[in-house]
Amino acid sequence: MFVGSILQVTLQFADCTTFRYSPTMNDSPHPLAADAGLVGLAAIWGVNFSVVKIVFRELDPLALNALRFPLAAAVFWLVLRPRRGPRGPERRDVPRILLLAAIGHVVYQICFVVGLDRTLAGNASLLLATSPAWTVALSALAGHERPHPRVLAGIACTILGIMLVVLGGGNGAGLDPATARGDLLMLLASLLWAAFTVWGRAPVARYGPLRITAWTLWAATPALVLLGVPSLARTDLTGVSAGTWLGVVYAGVMAVAVAYVLWYRGVQILGNSRTAVYANLVPVAALASAWLWLGEAPGPLQLAGAAVILGGVTVSRTGQSPAPSSFRWRSSGNS
Repeated sequence: MFVGSILQVTLQFADCTTFRYSPTMNDSPHPLAADAGLVGLAAIWGVNFSVVKIVFRELDPLALNALRFPLAAAVFWLVLRPRRGPRGPERRDVPRILLLAAIGHVVYQICFVVGLDRTLAGNASLLLATSPAWTVALSALAGHERPHPRVLAGIACTILGIMLVVLGGGNGAGLDPATARGDLLMLLASLLWAAFTVWGRAPVARYGPLRITAWTLWAATPALVLLGVPSLARTDLTGVSAGTWLGVVYAGVMAVAVAYVLWYRGVQILGNSRTAVYANLVPVAALASAWLWLGEAPGPLQLAGAAVILGGVTVSRTGQSPAPSSFRWRSSGNS
């Protein structure tokens, strides 16, 4: 009931019920609402770090994905069923929806899980922290945005902060031939998330973040389930603890269903570059939750890094990154 109530409130807050934006509309969403949603998203994903770490004690990563993605897909079906609006994308948008499903859910998840397994946690964090920079580059190439110097400075600050957080930890970070394959996979995951953010902007403008997230999840879930079937077959699900099942529910409902909608809502209101910067708040939230739940106390460098990250987000958020006049949330805009 508690998770369900949070889900309903969050999706109502994040949903874009107007699919074709008009500059004369009086109910356009306020940027501060998007900022608040992205801060909440960072908290959700940060807490999810500790939740999944506990779940992995009993479930294989691919098995977790095979369980949580159908759950997230079912939640979206229940939420969208009574709502007015299109039941599916127009034929011209189907290829892009399928591409987003493959990029943002299937391939990204594979690269993240396998990459993390084959490299150091510090390396993985550093490489994933480059996602905002890739987002800015792809947005500029696509003609979506002209990054303001403050946005670029904010991104640089957040990456510096991530480095301080990682290097301030007990394990440190480094480059080693033994981790090279994992490092490359994590870098690819960072690029995939940036592409997922940028290429999803036009469909989000037409249909809203709730439907785009649902459609891409529904398209990706069968593949993720198939990938996890071997792991599930080796797992005695009757022996899985109640706490682990609660973790699966959180990882599916909050970390996938709610979080992805908040992400695309930020893309719709704030643009690609500013939204991407908020992803670097996740390590701060992860550090705090790990401290409280797992007893992993942060060191001085990590606390300094958290402060730098918060400063970077603030600087980036005050910068202007206007979209070209040819793409201001009109249904005819395509990247």
